[in-house]
Amino acid sequence: MRIIAGTYRGRRLAVPSGRETRPTSDRVREALFSILEARAGKGGAAPAGARVLDLFAGSGALGLEALSRGASSAVFVDSSKPAVEVVRVNLAALGLNAPVHHCEAPAALRDAAMRGDAYDLVFLDPPYRPASGLAAQLREALPAVLAPRARVVAESDRRAPLALGLVVSDERRYGDTLIRIHDT
Repeated sequence: MRIIAGTYRGRRLAVPSGRETRPTSDRVREALFSILEARAGKGGAAPAGARVLDLFAGSGALGLEALSRGASSAVFVDSSKPAVEVVRVNLAALGLNAPVHHCEAPAALRDAAMRGDAYDLVFLDPPYRPASGLAAQLREALPAVLAPRARVVAESDRRAPLALGLVVSDERRYGDTLIRIHDT
């Protein structure tokens, strides 16, 4: 796995071992960021200048790609200790400093809301199996941390889309992966 474009283009990323983490493929990330950049002219956040929240970060590839493409900041959250360690390793390898939180996504959203944090671009890539059970919690907690004209990118299994209750402005399928972009 590698960074596709931007300042850190071509740099390899570590990934957590085992089957617990399913990194977003290079092909899907490349397509996703092309879509986000094309939509930047239509209002809302593109990676450039965006404050990014990478929930269910895994290796951190989505947030790191956004930083490589000019995001102003990124926060990484994952409930898996090995994933959190890999995100830290990847940040260090790129010479970047960003907050990395080891906690469940709904708790991270509540904490961010209490701090008054707001994000322009939020990536949600939960493990496919428990994703549907998390949808209600995410739907409830997410609006409190969204900046005006924020974009939320949800990755899920195409057979069980992540229902966030937000307007879907774009939807793409890549094999079994479904990407939904929500504009707020």
